[in-house]
Amino acid sequence: MDELEIIPGARIIGLTLFLVKEKTLVFADTHLGYEEYLNSQGIMVPRFQYKEITKHLKEILEQTKPKTIVINGDLKHEFGKISGQEWTEAMKFLDYLKDYEVILVKGNHDNTIGPLAGKKNIRIADEYKTGEYLITHGHTTPAKEKLKGIKTIIIGHEHPAIGLSEEGRTEKVKCFMAGRWQGKNLLVMPSLNFVTEGTDITQEKTLSPLLQGDLGDFGITGVEEGRILRFGKLKEIRQ
Repeated sequence: MDELEIIPGARIIGLTLFLVKEKTLVFADTHLGYEEYLNSQGIMVPRFQYKEITKHLKEILEQTKPKTIVINGDLKHEFGKISGQEWTEAMKFLDYLKDYEVILVKGNHDNTIGPLAGKKNIRIADEYKTGEYLITHGHTTPAKEKLKGIKTIIIGHEHPAIGLSEEGRTEKVKCFMAGRWQGKNLLVMPSLNFVTEGTDITQEKTLSPLLQGDLGDFGITGVEEGRILRFGKLKEIRQ
């Protein structure tokens, strides 16, 4: 699978980010159980996502051989109760990662994640600091005291994608964003979710409090079937 160093020491591999010195693999927003939620809303989609997520990660884990894995928020989809699909797939998924130290950073969909993590003795954190990186989901602003000694903040939450149009047809490509926030590097990860492609950041309003204001100078890097696509700066894409 293609690799690209997005900033020194941090490499894009598929829909994940590998922190080389820290031997830490980061991914975000799997939203396990999303198909069951859609089914409950009358949208009939097959339950295929778990298989696609583990297939995607298998090659990356073999390629990187990490010591630590950080799930950066929204392991499951439902805000409140844990659905049957969520429970089954999350338990299987944590078993799949049993050979690694796993840190679950809480996202806005993870209010009831405690019972799942407790069954597998997984550490839950509001954010995770490793080296000069702060990994936080991105739905809230990190406290100033958490930023001491930090050079790079890594968030998920936004599910960024770029809409590519041709002959009246638009397709979305998941993407990473790289820019600055309050003097720090800010890296925004795409979702490791195969039901939806995400939010078109050229058209739709961003949600994270870290992504307000002018984002034109953010660099955009797309990922499509393991291939890395350099799109340039967001302001150039919008033009």
